[in-house]
Amino acid sequence: MRALPAGLSSVRLRATLAATLVVALALGVAVLVLIVALRGTLEGNAGAEAARRAEAAAPYAETVRVGEAVPEGTVPSEKSTSAARLTEAATVKLDDLSVVRLSDPDLVLATRATDSPALWARPADYAVAGLQVTTPTGPATLWSRVSLDGVEQAVRALYGLLLPGVPALLLVVAGMTWFSVGRALAPVAAIRAKVADITARDLHQRVPVPGSKDEIAALAVTVNGTLDRLETAVGRHKRFVADAAHELRSPIATLRARLELAEQSELTREALADVERLQSLAADLLMLAKLDAGEPLRTDELDLGQVAAEESLRARRRPDVRVELDIEPDVVMNGSRAHLDRLVTNLADNAVRHAASTVCVRVHAEEGEAVLEVRDDGPGIPPEQREAVFGRFTRLDEARARDAGGAGLGLPIARDIAHLHDGTLTYTEAGFVARFPLRIT
Repeated sequence: MRALPAGLSSVRLRATLAATLVVALALGVAVLVLIVALRGTLEGNAGAEAARRAEAAAPYAETVRVGEAVPEGTVPSEKSTSAARLTEAATVKLDDLSVVRLSDPDLVLATRATDSPALWARPADYAVAGLQVTTPTGPATLWSRVSLDGVEQAVRALYGLLLPGVPALLLVVAGMTWFSVGRALAPVAAIRAKVADITARDLHQRVPVPGSKDEIAALAVTVNGTLDRLETAVGRHKRFVADAAHELRSPIATLRARLELAEQSELTREALADVERLQSLAADLLMLAKLDAGEPLRTDELDLGQVAAEESLRARRRPDVRVELDIEPDVVMNGSRAHLDRLVTNLADNAVRHAASTVCVRVHAEEGEAVLEVRDDGPGIPPEQREAVFGRFTRLDEARARDAGGAGLGLPIARDIAHLHDGTLTYTEAGFVARFPLRIT
């Protein structure tokens, strides 16, 4: 499976980020609710425990005489019973309120109903409960407190679990989402890769249809249907071009023979030039039809230098242009002699048409490749048009002005032949460069 495109535009990445973000928000809300609920529950339990302690101490608190001074230095014994500890009391001042601090440090007895003494039980540190009791000296309020240290410890323990746990869970969610979306999109990647590999020469290929019977399978079926229609249309077009080119060859050849036998004049010479152009165009169209049909090549072992030398020295329309050869011996490759003849001829003809005085054809071996270079001393091709010249029926304005014989098919045919031999054909500052794999010995 080919990798999906990287970056924020990846559906896989966006789905993973979205799922992770949603889970993170949900976990954040859940953690907040959990902490608030836990704190509230524990504080409620502490308040209930304070109320329980107050109720348990109420019978003993009712025996305490509030307001009577206790002799200085009276200190409760640590071994006193619960009843004795409640009665061993001292009258003290807390928050400007006269209270009796009982021997149990978590209990105080106030002579009037009021809030719990703040200095004795700060709300942030204790849960407090008050109970009305009747003492020998009159009504009073028994206050009980329970420390909230246990609540804070429980919350801190929960934090200790959540701080590493939540990120780990998010990583698991992200990983599972990445894997699951990748599995779901694997057929899409296969379809994309197959469509990218399909060219005009292999429209018979089809994209794989997954067995999931979902939207992706429907997409694959639709793409295959489109390829069926496209293959049919392209096939009809190729057959039409081939048939038309083939049918035109015979009448054009007959017309040319008659013009050559006719009495020569300016009119017949112009007509003969036009017929030659039509004949060349028909041959080019027939060659393109064969190349587009994807017919298998019949290859043989051949010397690219010999092919280039023979075709480059063939008679040209411009005898004033000198063709120079720089051929390295034994540049051997596997290829079709007829097709490579046509490639060299097209490149040489193009160079001769645009050269000022000299064309150089060079063949050499370089890094496991057979390299053919065709250079001329003409004006060259502007950088922005160096790829456009390989388009079919493309001729630059200068070429149209200087040469009425070209149809803009020579260079496209040459590139198609190069591709058919697993090679390349490009234009550089030095001229046209074709590269082919060398024969491995």
